[in-house]
Amino acid sequence: MLPKIFRSLAALALCAAAGLACAQAWPGKTIRIMVSYAPGGVTDIIARSVAQPLAEALGQSVVVENRPGAAGVIGTEIVAKSAPDGYTLLMFVDGNSMMPAAIKGLQHDPVKSFTHITLLGRGSLVLVAHPSFPPNTLQELVQHARRNPADMAFATPGKSGPQHLAFESIKTLGGFQAEHIPYKGGGQAIVDVVAGQVKIGMLGMAPSLPHIKAGKLKAIAVTGRERAPALPSVPTVAESGFPGFEVAQWQGLVAPAGTPAAVINRLHAEVLRIMRMPAIVEKLAAIGMDNSTSATPEDFTQWVQKETNRWPALFKAAGIQPD
Repeated sequence: MLPKIFRSLAALALCAAAGLACAQAWPGKTIRIMVSYAPGGVTDIIARSVAQPLAEALGQSVVVENRPGAAGVIGTEIVAKSAPDGYTLLMFVDGNSMMPAAIKGLQHDPVKSFTHITLLGRGSLVLVAHPSFPPNTLQELVQHARRNPADMAFATPGKSGPQHLAFESIKTLGGFQAEHIPYKGGGQAIVDVVAGQVKIGMLGMAPSLPHIKAGKLKAIAVTGRERAPALPSVPTVAESGFPGFEVAQWQGLVAPAGTPAAVINRLHAEVLRIMRMPAIVEKLAAIGMDNSTSATPEDFTQWVQKETNRWPALFKAAGIQPD
């Protein structure tokens, strides 16, 4: 019988050998990146931007699969329940960290159900209005809403997402009322705001920018800590009378919990290299995102934990009840 210390060392050696074997054997088949939202949005754009260079680096096909529904829960839980073998990945976003505060009976945990790989990028949301909407600034919007509460409605891509929370927070801070019109995705929401069916919307930067530049929408404010490089003349919500306000949009990449460290480390290294490619940096900038990444997978885990912890109090303050 080997002494306990030797048995432990032997076990560690076996684990290391298994990890090396896994790294050498992986990938042996197509890798799937799940996007829990409809095609064409910022999450989908970033996933497809990463997929091709990742496939070239790994010598194996990488496909993007869209599985929208239930505010991102359907696709997320498919990945949470998938085999932890490195062949199923998930685009993990700000909305994922909000799910425990927004949804009753959630069947996964944003931290414990996944092995986190890296942050991919961050950006602002943007408060936009139809050109016929009289206010041009956030303070003008607040005053208009107080005078015309019956006429106020705002569009978002869905209930209990970052866009919804951002505007509800502004409502609470500004002391006004407005009806929430949730859509099944940002693409549908922006069509109605551009058409003037709903006069204002809290939307993602990517679908909004072309319409802002074409004069079909006017940008009132952005929700990030700093002004968005894509809209440098548009003030932040914090600059517009609400100091300290910040709601950021972010994207990342995760795998099911228990995915071998050797696979996670390889993915982390390849994705960080890809996110520094000039073409990727330029593509993200064009949709109002930067190319922020995590120095280590553990750093991204800490980011997700911090984001998950911050939402319950904000939901309560905004008066949003979990479904």
